[in-house]
Amino acid sequence: MGNLGCGCPGSMARVIEREETQTAVTGTVQSELRQWPVQLHLVPPTAPYFQNADILVAADCVAFAMGDMHRQLLKGKALAIACPKLDDTGNYVDKLAQIFQAGGVKSVTVAIMEVPCCRGLDVMVRQAVAQSGLDIPFETIVIGINGERR
Repeated sequence: MGNLGCGCPGSMARVIEREETQTAVTGTVQSELRQWPVQLHLVPPTAPYFQNADILVAADCVAFAMGDMHRQLLKGKALAIACPKLDDTGNYVDKLAQIFQAGGVKSVTVAIMEVPCCRGLDVMVRQAVAQSGLDIPFETIVIGINGERR
């Protein structure tokens, strides 16, 4: 298996075997991104795109693992991305709680990878919802290494 470097099983090198498929594409696929910036460190808690919004808080790797992430998860949502393993997450719970309190948020969806270190993002968002004191509909979606929903 080899040295994982950081000791996290989610960091183990893997090759994902795929069969080539032919997909008819008639032009470019439109992005569903509706705002900038998207990194949780950079988004202002009172940004207008969070007002009365459905929010997707996604682990960084989700968009790369899930080929159809924009259509399946992002469409119609405001986005904040984060990595619970590599980011300095010290203020994430407070910042998310501020976003939820300031924005009249309709719902929160958390999209994480199946690897153990990604669970931390789900925990942080749940803590932020609780800290906000609001009853916000909440859903967690887990994406497998192969890009499928679990």
